[in-house]
Amino acid sequence: MTESGAAFCGRTRREMLWETGAGFTGLGLTGLLSADGFFGKAAAASEEQPFVNPLAPRPGHFAGKAKSVIFLFMYGGPSQVDTFDYKPKLYELDGKTIAVKTKGRGGSKNEGRVVGPKWNFKQYGQSGQWISDLFPNLATCADDLAFIKSMTADSPIHGSAMLQMNSGKIQSGSPCLGSWINYGLGTENENLPGFVVMLDPTGGPISGAKNWSSGYMPASYQATVMRSGGTPILDLARPEDLTESAQRRLLDSLQSYNREHEATRNHNSNLAARIASYELAFKMQRYAPEATDFSQETAETLGLYGVDKPQTESFGRQCLLARRLVERGVRFIQIYSGGSHNDDNWDAHGDLVKNHTYHAGRTDLPIAGLIKDLKQRGLLDETLIVWGGEFGRQPTAEYAEGTGRDHNAYGFTMWCAGGGIKGGSSVGETDELGSAAVQDRFHVKQLHATILHQLGIDPNRLSYFYGGLDQKLVGVEEVEPIRQIIG
Repeated sequence: MTESGAAFCGRTRREMLWETGAGFTGLGLTGLLSADGFFGKAAAASEEQPFVNPLAPRPGHFAGKAKSVIFLFMYGGPSQVDTFDYKPKLYELDGKTIAVKTKGRGGSKNEGRVVGPKWNFKQYGQSGQWISDLFPNLATCADDLAFIKSMTADSPIHGSAMLQMNSGKIQSGSPCLGSWINYGLGTENENLPGFVVMLDPTGGPISGAKNWSSGYMPASYQATVMRSGGTPILDLARPEDLTESAQRRLLDSLQSYNREHEATRNHNSNLAARIASYELAFKMQRYAPEATDFSQETAETLGLYGVDKPQTESFGRQCLLARRLVERGVRFIQIYSGGSHNDDNWDAHGDLVKNHTYHAGRTDLPIAGLIKDLKQRGLLDETLIVWGGEFGRQPTAEYAEGTGRDHNAYGFTMWCAGGGIKGGSSVGETDELGSAAVQDRFHVKQLHATILHQLGIDPNRLSYFYGGLDQKLVGVEEVEPIRQIIG
């Protein structure tokens, strides 16, 4: 090898091309990339291109069974062994210290004191699904649920685990699931946001708005935080109160300007995007209050969701609003159970019984009501419901005393219903203690792939060009949906 040839040892092909002949070979590379359409992707975002409404409805890659998604996010991490993952051996081991490897907020441990399940389990429905006494109402829907009992995630820490469950990445800055869905399919209702988030009355989750951000996508794909009562969308109205007729006149004027300056608009994407955002804001001012008006709902329906009971009124209103939004074409709705931190959410580090009794008591009846209401209205088949937290909990105690459990990202349970999902099914297993997935282990990205698939989107084809790469929700490697639960 010549001396000059040796200089290229350890260099990448790009470095070699750039450095050879004072960089002139880079011109050839530029030509090849240009012919391949590489630079055309960047040009597509320039202001010289005609404006296209980013939320205009568009077809998926194939005919999907679901049209909308309702994600019931149990923030904090519910305990799988106290809810849906029946482990009879834990009852007899209660209080005993055993050898078991765990890793959570408290670090890695090789042994721990077993906390036996604090509720009894029974089998329900024709499918015989095991459900604990924490969810007596949801248990009546057992044959509509598909349990994934071997979920895994990459982090046992709330902030990063929540980001992964919502965006596929443990780092911030990526678009969330709802953003990807609206990017891929658009929305069927031009008067309401396509991606809605409803927070717990105690506040938002620990990592905040990152969990419903559009990341590197345009802001039109991010979520709108919506309330089930009072003013539906905060900070939307102008400081001075406008009558409905005044709002109508302003919107008419805006649309008239839009028509008169169509040529300018089509060749100035920034101007067009601003006009579109103003139009949507005015439309939301007018139509969002109607979506949250429950006056036309029957007493029977309100009771089905528990709106008539103090314990379930708040979450019940949110679930009822989710049904009304689905009816109006909203594509993705996420409802948080639990906010702030510690016992304001499902993060049961201290008194497990007190914590889970409270949060299950607030959500059990409304969730069952949501499933039954969608079903009787013929909407469950086209609405995919997803239930779960950012991770689960350990089978052993976190502290020397008490019943609190630490975080568990290595084997936890989530369930899906509706939207073409095979009800009354169960897939995956954890070990006999419920500490780690051992059979048919599924990662968060496979849950995301399943959701996209049910909506008619190929998770491996849905991409957004950013940072020189075709970014994907599920990452660069091929990901299969969880076919065992697909009907």
